[in-house]
Amino acid sequence: MKIVIDTNILLSALLRDSMTRRLLVELEHQLYYPEMSFHELRKHKDAVIERSGMNAEGYDQCLTMLLKKIDLVSDEQLKPFIKEAEKLIAHRDPDDVVFLAAALSLSSAVIWSEDKDFEAQDKVTVLRTKDAVRLFED
Repeated sequence: MKIVIDTNILLSALLRDSMTRRLLVELEHQLYYPEMSFHELRKHKDAVIERSGMNAEGYDQCLTMLLKKIDLVSDEQLKPFIKEAEKLIAHRDPDDVVFLAAALSLSSAVIWSEDKDFEAQDKVTVLRTKDAVRLFED
């Protein structure tokens, strides 16, 4: 299964050694993240370091470990799907467009998110963390 993860899932895994982090590292499904959303991770770096108790080096090491399991979806690959994703979800949350476009570009991908805005569309299945846990246990 192809799974596009949203920024909040990645941030959750960075904040603490949790089930979310374990799932990102150990799930045997292919994980994806939109390259153009990396600015979101950078924007929250200081807050993650402060809230997690990590130092900058620990943050970088944790992010590197997580990114070894995640393939980036290039901006070029997303572009043909942006307009369709905008029509489906931009009215709810424009920041979610890139994640929906990433899933559409991968065909048969799902999105792992706790964001209820994704429920406004019916083109891509959305997994919650509890669903990802079930995948891990199977």
